[in-house]
Amino acid sequence: MTNKRHTVLYVGVTSNVISRVYDHKNKTYPDSFTAKYNCDKLVYYYFYPHIEEAIAVEKLVKGGSRKAKMGLVNSMNPKWEDLYDGLLEE
Repeated sequence: MTNKRHTVLYVGVTSNVISRVYDHKNKTYPDSFTAKYNCDKLVYYYFYPHIEEAIAVEKLVKGGSRKAKMGLVNSMNPKWEDLYDGLLEE
């Protein structure tokens, strides 16, 4: 997730990406990091068959550099478009 200016990057894991992104976009949790920094744009996601794999990758990505995170986004979404509506169509 990122904000409109792409100055903040948020990495998370969930078993329901549509619901989780909805919560971020609607600031369901107003004291959360994403609400505070207006991270309401889904620019990258990846599905894993097992939650343990997703958590392990989340830790690696969170521990990586901003440049590495930007590389992940650019590999899937070079225009940094909001991918949320596309998930709703699937």
